[in-house]
Amino acid sequence: MSGHAGKPRPVQSARNGALKGTVRMPGDKSISHRAFLFGALASGRTRVTGLLEGEDVLATGSAMRQMGAVIERDGESWVIDGVGNGALLEPRNVLDFGNAGTGSRLTMGLVGTYDFTSVFTGDASLCSRPMGRVLDPLRQMGTQVLACAGDRLPLAIRGARVAAPITYHVPMASAQVKSAVLLAGLNTPGVTTVVEKVMTRDHTEKMLEGFGASINVEVDAMGVRTISLTGQGKLNAVSDFVVPGDPSSAAFLIVAALIVPDSDIVIENSLMNPTRTGLIETLREMGADIEVLNPRLAGGEDVADLRVRHSELKGVIVPEERAPSMIDEYPVLSVAAAFATGETRMTGLDELRVKESDRLAAVAAGLAVNGVPHVEGKDWLTVTGTPGGRGIGGGRVATHLDHRIAMSFLILGLASEKPVAVDDDRMIATSFPEFSGLVERLGGHIEPAG
Repeated sequence: MSGHAGKPRPVQSARNGALKGTVRMPGDKSISHRAFLFGALASGRTRVTGLLEGEDVLATGSAMRQMGAVIERDGESWVIDGVGNGALLEPRNVLDFGNAGTGSRLTMGLVGTYDFTSVFTGDASLCSRPMGRVLDPLRQMGTQVLACAGDRLPLAIRGARVAAPITYHVPMASAQVKSAVLLAGLNTPGVTTVVEKVMTRDHTEKMLEGFGASINVEVDAMGVRTISLTGQGKLNAVSDFVVPGDPSSAAFLIVAALIVPDSDIVIENSLMNPTRTGLIETLREMGADIEVLNPRLAGGEDVADLRVRHSELKGVIVPEERAPSMIDEYPVLSVAAAFATGETRMTGLDELRVKESDRLAAVAAGLAVNGVPHVEGKDWLTVTGTPGGRGIGGGRVATHLDHRIAMSFLILGLASEKPVAVDDDRMIATSFPEFSGLVERLGGHIEPAG
């Protein structure tokens, strides 16, 4: 799993006419990770359909297999025979998460309260990312961090014989940290409590409830959420768990249709959880023609189809408090902003500094080599657009092994005056293996770059 062996594979995109047609979104990455985690921990057999089969998610499945779960592909579904809460086995080998930040941090929380040693590693990108935000609350629960340089992978942890429940105030808006503490609470006696000032994606809370955990969520008048989990209870398998489509993947196709003239596409099966729709809200404020069709429930989540048509966009100020609901979408929002009239200002972006790459710096550098006027600050970015993409493009973008940087700038190339190249596209398979195929099916063009 670790790294992306072999030579980089540069590709480029270019204008190729309008995007037309209907595509169905692959499963949501966040929910797919959690489906493997909860299915492996539940008593009984969970059948999952719509799972995202990217490398990141499969790394989480591989880790859960090592700890005793039986996970097998069955046609279009995945069947998981869980071990039961509190009954994970000590992993026989190192847990290699490749590029999967979500998988590694959530699994770290899950095993952090078990009285055994587990060793975590990943690729060069993941090993450069900070893990202290998860390790700090685990240390409060009694977890020992045994081998670790600067709270980064590779590292080894060992849980206490009996973990201590804590009340943890999450210091930053992070669904990963919140989820890691709640997962640690599953094998901890008593009540583990997480307090978050700003609501982040709530898939963990919803899925814990769906799998039978004793969890309670209270929201005060200021919007502060207090999530309490009673540990060492039974988790029950879910016989038919459906993963809705990934809105972070849909984001690339949405922006492509908005900026490529005369485009008109339908994206089926997109998750519409309010904690994940910040990009759609922002694009609509910019003048985007995005129509929500057939809203429905799937797997306990709001889902809909989206009709997206080419639109004349205008620059906006994106409210800082919206950042948690669209943190993964700022790179592709920057691409949309490059084609808007006027300036788009994005603030509260400090989380982008600690993603698969320093995403803020990578976006700014990608805009620079493609002639897009912008200013990068410590935790903000402004982009001044050029309607029609006149003079934009012609650059080669350094992706830093970051799938969202690669995909965002390939979308830029579909509408810019000159083609846009990225230095490698192999890491796109970690989250959205179908990306190039879906772009081509809609009429876009991506080809090898010299």
